[in-house]
Amino acid sequence: MAAEEVTLTSHIQHHLTNAKMCVADDGSFVFNKACENAGFWAWHIDTLAWSIGLGILFLMLFRSAAKKADMGVPGKFQCFIEIIVEFVAGNVRDTFHGKSKLIAPLALTIFVWVFLMNLMDLIPVDFLPSFAGWIGSTFFGMDSHDVYMKIVPTTDINMTAALAIGVFLLMIGYNIRFKGVVGFIKELTLHPFSSNNIAVQILLIPFNFLLEVIALIAKPFSLALRLFGNLYAGELIFILIGAVGLMQLPLHFIWAVFHILVIVLQAFVFMMLTIVYLSMASSESH
Repeated sequence: MAAEEVTLTSHIQHHLTNAKMCVADDGSFVFNKACENAGFWAWHIDTLAWSIGLGILFLMLFRSAAKKADMGVPGKFQCFIEIIVEFVAGNVRDTFHGKSKLIAPLALTIFVWVFLMNLMDLIPVDFLPSFAGWIGSTFFGMDSHDVYMKIVPTTDINMTAALAIGVFLLMIGYNIRFKGVVGFIKELTLHPFSSNNIAVQILLIPFNFLLEVIALIAKPFSLALRLFGNLYAGELIFILIGAVGLMQLPLHFIWAVFHILVIVLQAFVFMMLTIVYLSMASSESH
C-alpha cells in the first residue's frame, strides 16, 4: 500500500515540476535537480518555451488573417478571427471610458494568448512529458524520470505573476499619464476618507495611503492568483485522472468538456479585469 502511495505521489510531483535551468558556481548551465537551491535565479524553461511559442503562434495566425482581410469573400478562419476581434473590441468600448489606442490590442493579446496557454491543459498529461522523457533518454542519455515538462504555462505562478506585474505597471503608467504625478499622489492620500478640515485631512493621510496602496497592490495579486489557482487545480485533476491507466481517456474527455468553460472564462476574466483596472487608472473623476 505504501509503495502505491509513493508511486502516485511521485507521479503527481513529476508532472507538477518545471524543467529548470540555472547557472552553476563555475559558470556552466545546469538543469533540474542541480537547480534545487538556485531559488529565484532558476529559469523555468518549459514555461518560457511554451508561452513564447504560443505567443508566436498567436501573432502568425492573426497576421495571416490580416493579410487576407481585403482579398474578397472571407473564409471560415478569417470570419472566426473577425468574430474574436469584434468581441474584444465590443468589450473594450463598453468598459474602457478613457482614450487610448493601446487598450484594444492589449485586450486582444491578453485574451488570445492566455486562452492558448490555458488550452494546453486539454492535451493528455502523459503525452508530451513522456515524449520529452523519450527524447532525453534516447538522444542525451538521461534518465526519463529526470526529464520534466509542464506544458501549461498558466499553471506556473511565475507566468501568471509576470502577466499581472505587466498589468500593474500599465496601471501605474496610466495613473500618471492621465492624472499627473501630483494627481496620482492625491488619489493615494486624499481618498477614501476626506474632510473639509485641513488638520483632520492631514491626520487621515496615513490611513488613506495605507488603504489605497493595499487596494492597488491587491489587484495584480488577484489577477495572478485567480488564473494560477483555477488552472493549477484543473491540471491537478487531469494528473490524477492520468494515474488510473487505460481508463484515463474517457475520464479525460469528460473533465475536458467541463474544463473548456474554465479555460475560456479565465482568459475572459483576466482580459476584462485588465480593461477595468486601466479604465479606473485613466479616470480623471478624482
